[in-house]
Amino acid sequence: MLNLYFSLRLKLLLPTRQSSALLHTHDCTIPSPPLTKQAFTSLLKSSSSHPNQLKQIHALLTTTGLSIKNSLITQLLTSFILLGDMTYARRLFDEMHKPRSFLWNNLIKGYVKNNLSIEATAIFGQMQRIGVHPDQFTFPFVLKACAELDDLWGGVEVHAHVVKFGLDFDAIVRTELMIMYVKFGELVSAEYLFESMTLRDLVAWNALIAAYVQTGHAGKAIWRFRQMGSAGIKPDSVTIVGALSACAHLGCLEIGKQIDQFVIDEGLESNVFVNNARLDMYAKCGNMDMARSLFNKISQRNVISWSTIIGGYAINGESEKALDLFSKMEDEGVQPNHVTFLGVLSACSHAGLVSKGKNYFEYMAWSEDRNIQPRIEHYACMVDLLGRSGHLEEAYDFIKSMPIEPDSGVWGALLGACTIHQNIVLGPYVADVLFDLAPETASYHVLLSNMYAAAERWDDVEKVRRRMRKKGMKKIAAYSSVESNSEIHVFHGGDRLHPQSESIYKVLEELIKQMKGIGYVPKTSAVLHDVEMEEKEVTLSTHSEKLAIAFGLISVRPEYPIRVLKNLRICDDCHTFSKFVSRITKREIIVRDKHRFHHFNDGVCSCKDFW
Repeated sequence: MLNLYFSLRLKLLLPTRQSSALLHTHDCTIPSPPLTKQAFTSLLKSSSSHPNQLKQIHALLTTTGLSIKNSLITQLLTSFILLGDMTYARRLFDEMHKPRSFLWNNLIKGYVKNNLSIEATAIFGQMQRIGVHPDQFTFPFVLKACAELDDLWGGVEVHAHVVKFGLDFDAIVRTELMIMYVKFGELVSAEYLFESMTLRDLVAWNALIAAYVQTGHAGKAIWRFRQMGSAGIKPDSVTIVGALSACAHLGCLEIGKQIDQFVIDEGLESNVFVNNARLDMYAKCGNMDMARSLFNKISQRNVISWSTIIGGYAINGESEKALDLFSKMEDEGVQPNHVTFLGVLSACSHAGLVSKGKNYFEYMAWSEDRNIQPRIEHYACMVDLLGRSGHLEEAYDFIKSMPIEPDSGVWGALLGACTIHQNIVLGPYVADVLFDLAPETASYHVLLSNMYAAAERWDDVEKVRRRMRKKGMKKIAAYSSVESNSEIHVFHGGDRLHPQSESIYKVLEELIKQMKGIGYVPKTSAVLHDVEMEEKEVTLSTHSEKLAIAFGLISVRPEYPIRVLKNLRICDDCHTFSKFVSRITKREIIVRDKHRFHHFNDGVCSCKDFW
């Protein structure tokens, strides 16, 4: 501290030759001038990134009596907040005499930026207790703290204070309120705030688009993205990532390509987050040629880029390409992560590569330079790999030997495999386990019901359905969508609401007639109700994916594939139907169901009938 004291005098208080000469006269002694506020201000600026020097200055301020100057302590406080030393910042704050609201705001902001949200909300509470009025700069960071703490009701209480102080129409405060409600999935509140904004900035648009993507309302995200353009708001990289994610979720390749062209036109191709979103969009829209071309052009590829392309090949049924890329990734020195290995295990599962899957699972956990411990989702993937390949008992033993408690995802993978292989001995047992783990999940009851229906055990089917009715459970309605002219068309089973329904059903009728002439026999076992054979065939003929494919044939240009998104697993009959249609019409049909892609070409599916 003494060194600093003398340095301060030499550098700041004796700046001129005249004053230096006076000190060296032999006939008198002139004391050096006192430390001043201006001198401290200059030294604080030069020491702002050096915490030890700042602490010495604080001590010097105290000894000289200048610590009562709030302006100097404010500079110190700001420096310590920027350095992330909130303990010392709070000490300085507590020394201040009646700090003004902007200092309270700075302290709250510092706590939030340093992930100390509890302390931030505590300071806000202290403000209220001693009567310091918050302003438009207080609330945004308090709301961030509530969101970080998962404290919805705390956020609602803060919203009440916002209204009380007349700041509910401040653009920044309102945007932060909207972002908070988005975080908690309160879309109605978020939309109300957004719609009633007089000025909607880019942050507000981005928050709402991201909210729709995160909560499964991807169609609304695309709508808002288009609305944003009409409003003259230019999207940034955050907007683009959100819009591309929505396209990936919906399988909207045409819209995704338009956004991709915007990326190129605006020179955003160097943004790693945008590039990874572009990769994900092409992969999840089933266009791996475009995904690989883009991947090869990306100069800065991180582990997410590699994991995305590997996972894309996996769900599109190109398992060998996925595994080859994994080897190349390691050759280039890129360390895989948990997501990478999920893609690798998924590639093995979709191709029935049991031995390779086991090897990769062991390799993930025990490689000396990696030691990535398997997570619950990796165990679920292994159960899916074993079960889908027919190794049901081994899958069951694998679950029982897990070092962590299996969850509903793990047991659900085994139940799905039991349904595929019609194992009505192990299946009901697994279903009972799931009914205990996830008693309100209807899909597990549906799988058990389907298993009994396929075995024509109608009494057991009725027991399961009676239990569902008693619990108020409803089966998830199947639907399929298809993109045409940058618009999404959605179909449900037996749907006649589409404006072109008459044409769609005529196409279906003609297709089925041609197909039966070359060997197509409807797989009525896919109808899981005890009804007459003729009624089963009628039900089968109007499954949602069949309607979507028929619409695609009359609306999608012949040179383009027909891309169908199905929210559930494609049934055996629709799978066979799609193969026949691709053969008769010479059209490529791409169906993305709940588990994977099916690329139909000339009567053959990319899954090789293993799904």
